[in-house]
Amino acid sequence: MANQDAAFGFRPTRSLVGGQIRTEEYNIAANYNTAIYTGQVVEAVTAGGIEVAAAGDVQALGIFGGVFYTDPTTSKPTWSAYYPASTNASDLKASVYADPYIVYEAQHDGTGTAAMNNSCMDFVGTSGSTTSGQSTSELDTSDSGTGGNFKQIGISTDPENSDTSAANANAYCVFNTGLHIFKLTTGV
Repeated sequence: MANQDAAFGFRPTRSLVGGQIRTEEYNIAANYNTAIYTGQVVEAVTAGGIEVAAAGDVQALGIFGGVFYTDPTTSKPTWSAYYPASTNASDLKASVYADPYIVYEAQHDGTGTAAMNNSCMDFVGTSGSTTSGQSTSELDTSDSGTGGNFKQIGISTDPENSDTSAANANAYCVFNTGLHIFKLTTGV
């Protein structure tokens, strides 16, 4: 059966070390000019804030999980599944899955197989839906090898997206040790 081609970013599923999966709060600079969607990779920047990460960045912080702020037009407290680009609020607080031991489920952009387990790869896609707030990021199947932001640790058990003979299988992955901010020996 063919897999559903429906990228959803990186969805937290469990922790490698046990315990409850939690988010941490990080700032987004007022008027930051790039939208950020739930399930999208974000990076740490100086002064403790976050921005959208690019494939291969060495200061990945985690996965975006929404934002809370005071709406500059209505002055009402607002929670959103995505950060609308250039929001002029002084209290932008992002929820980020920052624990480097979280296991994520993500879709391959090509044919992902069990033979890719324990190999590394980057991600592709930095857009998303302004209706649902969901990211369209997915694993970059074409650069599976020894480098990249993520390490695949297994094929998903989702019956709708676990066919490794077809494109768009889902896989379980973790951040690659040398590319997560909490696993670096240098500062940003």
